[in-house]
Amino acid sequence: MNLVTTVAIISDTHGELDSRIADIVRQSDIAIHAGDIGDASVLDAMQPKSGRIVAVVGNNDYPVLWPVDHHERLETIPEIAQIDLPGGTIAVEHGDRHDRIAPDHDSLRNAFSNIRLVVYGHTHKMVVDDSALPWVANPGASGYTRTHGGPSCLLLTASEFKWEIESIRFEDQI
Repeated sequence: MNLVTTVAIISDTHGELDSRIADIVRQSDIAIHAGDIGDASVLDAMQPKSGRIVAVVGNNDYPVLWPVDHHERLETIPEIAQIDLPGGTIAVEHGDRHDRIAPDHDSLRNAFSNIRLVVYGHTHKMVVDDSALPWVANPGASGYTRTHGGPSCLLLTASEFKWEIESIRFEDQI
């Protein structure tokens, strides 16, 4: 039996998750947030089928920037996470430690050489670099801050034998 898992990949919500992206998350088995979450309400709005959410902190996820009553939840979110899927493992980090302006894909690949996919955020620019292993991908901004053309996300379909990434971008509504 070839199990297929769908993973919604988002980042850089800065406290606001676009409702159309929330719909994609709800249709997915698992959700990933690659940092700059903004507050716990974003994580609460992420409702994948399994309830499994993998999130990491970004360079703007500090107590001074989060509501006081969300600080305890913020303390539970790691800087780096990994998730095992059929056919491989995903590593997730915000990416800013690999260059503050444009995280270097070679640096990300070297940091996670035994991984199938490295997911990062930070730049608010969607990219899927499958030119080498591990693949490196950024879902862009999934809220309303610096979306570079509209809120975006990635949808990974993973099976033991094949992985595919779909890029999804919506028009700005604001």
